Amino acid sequence: MRQAAEPALVLASASVTRRALLEAAGLRFEAVAAAVDEAAIKEAAQAEDIPPAEAAIMLAEAKAMRVARKRPEALVIGCDQLLTCTDEAGVPRWYDKPEDMAAARRQLLALRGRRHELVTATVAWRGGQRIWQDVTTPRLTMRDFSEDFLDAYLAAEGDAVLSSVGAYRLEGPGVHLMAKVEGDHSAILGLPLLPLLSFLRQHRLLGT
Repeated sequence: MRQAAEPALVLASASVTRRALLEAAGLRFEAVAAAVDEAAIKEAAQAEDIPPAEAAIMLAEAKAMRVARKRPEALVIGCDQLLTCTDEAGVPRWYDKPEDMAAARRQLLALRGRRHELVTATVAWRGGQRIWQDVTTPRLTMRDFSEDFLDAYLAAEGDAVLSSVGAYRLEGPGVHLMAKVEGDHSAILGLPLLPLLSFLRQHRLLGT
């Protein structure tokens, strides 16, 4: 697999999982954490009734823009993921990464037996502008697990659940929470590889 030397590829993310996905695909890249106020962006988007897909793009672009200011010559990839689920009252809700284990438990109980969506946005930024974007939305249904099972799951996973917007790692024990999974596995993990690789080939960063 041939990758062009220029432009440099930069992932605007501190996510270990996203880095692992790109490494597994054989890409050469640099990972740079993007310090943006995600909570403020989400709050503004919800206040303005912006759809989750657009909000995810806003977040991904904010990260790419922040890193691109320091690396204007690079092709910067920004990513973000929102979890949405309709609650028992029929109201769509957005979920964030849980703050602590008690919040993770409450969140998983709210998702138990229900279908939720992982709105996964990816943006490419170069030369002071967005040159590509993608939104992929896997759908997952949690099974109606017992609270004893949930407590055992959280004890086994520990703080690892706090790094995920869903409070689960599908690549790990979190798969036991699921009844059905629809969509691209890499998108569920936070970075849809197939659309990204297609974009990189179109822009001649990868050989065809």
